[in-house]
Amino acid sequence: MSPESFDYVIVGAGAAGCLLANRLSSNPQHHVLLLEAGEADRSLWFRVPVGYRNTIGNPRFDWCWETEAEAGLAGRRLKVPRGKVLGGSTAINGMVAIRGHQADYDAWRDGGLPGWGWDDVLPYFKRHENFFGGDSAAHASSGEWRVNQARVHWPINDRISLAAQQAGIPYCDDFNRGDADGVGPIHVSQSEGLRWSAADAFLKPIKSRPNLCIRTQAVTDRLEMRAGRAVGVHYHHAGGKHLALASAEVLLCAGAYASPTLLMRSGLGPAAHLQALGIPLLRDMPGVGANLQDHLQVAVRYRIDGADTLNRHMNSRWRTLAMLAKFLTLRQGPLTMAPCQVGLFTHSRPGLQRPDLAYNVLAFSRTNMGKVFDPYPGVTMISYDLQPSSRGQVRLASKDAHAAPLLTHNYLLTERDQQVAVDSIRTTRRIMRQDALKPYAPRENWAGNGVSDQDHDGLLQVFRDNCASIFHPAGTARMGLAADAQSVVDADLKVHGVAGLRVCDASVMPTLISGNTAWPTLMIAEKAAEAIQRSATGR
Repeated sequence: MSPESFDYVIVGAGAAGCLLANRLSSNPQHHVLLLEAGEADRSLWFRVPVGYRNTIGNPRFDWCWETEAEAGLAGRRLKVPRGKVLGGSTAINGMVAIRGHQADYDAWRDGGLPGWGWDDVLPYFKRHENFFGGDSAAHASSGEWRVNQARVHWPINDRISLAAQQAGIPYCDDFNRGDADGVGPIHVSQSEGLRWSAADAFLKPIKSRPNLCIRTQAVTDRLEMRAGRAVGVHYHHAGGKHLALASAEVLLCAGAYASPTLLMRSGLGPAAHLQALGIPLLRDMPGVGANLQDHLQVAVRYRIDGADTLNRHMNSRWRTLAMLAKFLTLRQGPLTMAPCQVGLFTHSRPGLQRPDLAYNVLAFSRTNMGKVFDPYPGVTMISYDLQPSSRGQVRLASKDAHAAPLLTHNYLLTERDQQVAVDSIRTTRRIMRQDALKPYAPRENWAGNGVSDQDHDGLLQVFRDNCASIFHPAGTARMGLAADAQSVVDADLKVHGVAGLRVCDASVMPTLISGNTAWPTLMIAEKAAEAIQRSATGR
């Protein structure tokens, strides 16, 4: 078929792609193509907040990828869900709205990336924010990305919050001011009790723009490269092969797993790997697919007495119907739940400049976090290491664009990460032993309940056997100076040595931010949009 021509071609309609499509198509002179490999978000489960229980693991909505056998986890393979739909992973995630710690961004700036410190990026977070609390130095309320309070309350969460404070962890009423340190409420990306995805925020209001073409179930194969410039993409759609040309730029927003695989299929990546697959090498870029980082979680379940938790409601047909009625009439109650309503950022040991542990406090418990809830009241303390030092890689299984990537995270291969894993369990126990929770007699009810605090090796082993990804991959096309052979893009997200090409998603993070990655990815796309528009006008 004859090539189609656009000014901008965006690959991937997740957080970054949706925002970029909105910003670039706001200029009626720009013709924009947005390609998404998944389908439109028509299912009811994308509206109901607890619908993630039916979308994660569903091959219709989730790529259902998994890691290779992880050496640090005794050969276990972990599931790593990724959204396969308009809105990307914001359509299936836990809806937690976290920006990260100011020290995360200041470290990027101090590493040679001007414009990426906390004070630099805060205006870009605020540019699209619609915060329930109104305008302030830290927040804005006129943007498209809705950040709200939880619409369900469990009194047991108040007791856990008090227990954390008794354990020396301060109260924090807002984790998004850059100084997240303490225990407090989690804010969520919801609107009036419904999930609010990047597609809801940035695509649906502008889908009728005549200069924006949104194409779903379009799998991008490779870049079209001419004389060292990316001039378009080859993609599969409706049973055929297509070429879309971009007169201005190609923008990769396919995420930390898929963006580097697209670069590699196009001949941009580690020379030996591409040559082994028979892919013609255009530029040896060892940093493509390297520097893979992720947060690794462990869930410690507790059986408690004398408190109401979601378990009782999910195990009763009548209570389930009552929850449904409350949701349909008031958009309130347990069906509006993100997984957690209380979060916690703290230190695994004294002397750290910023928190290195985060918690999601869940007012329910399930065996191995499956779909069956325990038949008694329970809570779950999920902890994860905020700044893991282990680094993995993304590689191609083949040249086939439909093939799942090879994902090796190298979880828990450093002594530092192993120590934080052990300390996370000890910290959980210290919180749960406080006086505030004694009336509820919390008892550990998981594989590690027989392992003592003093047994370092035993705690590490039980962590290895029971941990899971919390689904925050980043870093596989990291920002850096051109002189750094391991970096892939510059501070404006332009790919080193390749004209007309940027990566604009979590791939570019030099180091993983201290929290969830959806909102920081929107910030990255917001900065990218400004840089692209500035480049287009020559300013």
